[in-house]
Amino acid sequence: MEGKGKVNGVAAMAACYQGFDPAAYLQYNYTPPRADFERKDSIVPWKLACLHRAFTEGDVRGELLVDIGSGPTLYQVLSGCEVFNKVLLTDFLEVNRQELRGWLEDEGGCNLDWTPYLQHVCELEGRRPSAWTEKAAKLRQVITDIVPVDVHRPQPLALDALPSEGADCLVSCFCLESVSPDLAAFTRALGHIGRLLRTGGHLLLIGALGESYYFGGPGVRIPVVPLNEAQVCASLKESGYTLIRLEVYTLPQDMRVGVDDVSGVFFVKAIKE
Repeated sequence: MEGKGKVNGVAAMAACYQGFDPAAYLQYNYTPPRADFERKDSIVPWKLACLHRAFTEGDVRGELLVDIGSGPTLYQVLSGCEVFNKVLLTDFLEVNRQELRGWLEDEGGCNLDWTPYLQHVCELEGRRPSAWTEKAAKLRQVITDIVPVDVHRPQPLALDALPSEGADCLVSCFCLESVSPDLAAFTRALGHIGRLLRTGGHLLLIGALGESYYFGGPGVRIPVVPLNEAQVCASLKESGYTLIRLEVYTLPQDMRVGVDDVSGVFFVKAIKE
């Protein structure tokens, strides 16, 4: 019975995502005030700074970076594309993979202009904002594919998606807690994606703290596992990771814009044992 409950919970989560609207999600979370590059306390610049620091400290390196649960967003690989020769994007939903392909193929029609993000990361890297066109070209050059992923499967990607030794680094942002029916499923998913990572490879994880739901579109209310810092650390340890750093961001009141009940965000840098 327990196994059946696990399957039913995961299936219920998948059903929640059938109405997911990439355009609405991007509007809710990746425009001001949450993406205000003039404010130091805005959530998106904080995330970009965490990722920039992690990718430029010198220990995160290799050939292949895999983004687990990309959603319709690109910000999470803007720093990593300067470190890795190959970047693989993944998502469970075809609508999100289509959104990413729209940007990759550069044919217009994307639901968000990523130019301010590219410019901001160029500034973090000590370059002029005008270098954003070079960064965009670099990102398009190193993205090798956009493929389906299911973090609830013991083998989340197709067997031929990765080299036998695994990826050198995984990045995953707001995915695992948002697609898991409970804390146990979140922890199992962490273990599943760890099988994609080589021993000694790094995991860069960003997620929500204290969040029980978010809107994936108008009227599309999606449940989330409400995590705290201790639970994140315990799940990482149980799943075979050694924590290097945990950082926490607390949402200012005006960032609580009614599209979720998130209270904070965590950033984790960890290594696979």
